[in-house]
Amino acid sequence: MHHRHSEMPRLASRRRFAVSVASAVLLLGCAGCGGEEVVPGGPAPTVTACATPELPPGVATGDATIHFTAECLPFVQTPEDRFQNLAEFPFQPHYAVVDGLRMHYVDQGPRDGEVVLMLHGEPSWSYLYRKMIPIIAAAGFRAIAVDHIGMGRSDKPVQFEDYRYLRHVAWLEQFMDALGLDAVTLFCQDWGSLIGLRVVGDRPERFARVVVANGRLPVVPAGVQLIQLPDPPVLNPALPFPFAQPCLKGQLPCFQDWATYALTSPSFRASEVVEAGTVAQLTLAEAAAYDAPFPALIYMTGARVFPSLINTLGDTPTNEGARAVFDEWEKPLLTLWGRQDPNMGSEAVQAELRDTVPGAQGQPHYAYADASHFVQEDKGADLAQRVVSFMQANPRR
Repeated sequence: MHHRHSEMPRLASRRRFAVSVASAVLLLGCAGCGGEEVVPGGPAPTVTACATPELPPGVATGDATIHFTAECLPFVQTPEDRFQNLAEFPFQPHYAVVDGLRMHYVDQGPRDGEVVLMLHGEPSWSYLYRKMIPIIAAAGFRAIAVDHIGMGRSDKPVQFEDYRYLRHVAWLEQFMDALGLDAVTLFCQDWGSLIGLRVVGDRPERFARVVVANGRLPVVPAGVQLIQLPDPPVLNPALPFPFAQPCLKGQLPCFQDWATYALTSPSFRASEVVEAGTVAQLTLAEAAAYDAPFPALIYMTGARVFPSLINTLGDTPTNEGARAVFDEWEKPLLTLWGRQDPNMGSEAVQAELRDTVPGAQGQPHYAYADASHFVQEDKGADLAQRVVSFMQANPRR
């Protein structure tokens, strides 16, 4: 499969060696590694001879069964019962296989409808789009909300080293190939924007329109690391919650505090972070849904390392080529912003794409005075209506 940006990283530590079945308590093979879509409850995985994974500090191996892909990438699967009876989330799961891993997605609306591909950020999952999916599907569009690898219902590699920014990009590209998605309208926010906009830059012919909410596509020079991280990332229960009060130290120091907390705090909970990025308070049921993918620390490797991936934005090829695509982008692009986001809610950040992309000119851009970073949680229904109106006003060429 072709990927413009690069091949998958080769991990030197993942070397095969022979093990007996009796000693393979943790060494189980990939569950559901074939075909375009798999479902839970398939055949039992086979035993594969793979090296013992290098688990993050503080992770207990007994908390989950570790599976391996054919390439010996170790991962876990959140038990299905964690996702039963979630508040306002009646959608059936679907799975595509990327790089030997199941990538979960919600798929609602007519299969022949124009695709709206919705991408979440850190530390959320497709549950973030529960208010938007029914409205978009009812308008005759095919609403697809994806869980990034390591998040939500998707399979979760258990080694920090198995996550890189460009690898998330490649996983999304493989997902689109597996489903044969074309003429896509992208809706992206947070890390969903960094990943999704890069894919648009790599494969502009696959997209018809773009909607960006509280996100951006920064260009980081090759090899540059923007923040300092603890090495090794030993668990530190004394770290304070970084969003307890607005950060006054500037964006990168704030982000460094956040990345360090996510990487090393045993108190890190997805729901607490989502609620800190919303104006509305989550109900107990909603908070439980955001925490559902992570019943133990071993399931949280992807969520813990996601903020740290800012230091891999300088991996080559960088975002420079993708950003240049948007300098010439004439297809429709819309920005919808939550102004109370302390890091990405400013007029200046919204203007990065709104005022520079040719296809953004004349579009009904909007900023909510009473919404924050997770604008889908604060204004989901109104966002969906604006997306539908935007698509109807800009029919596919």
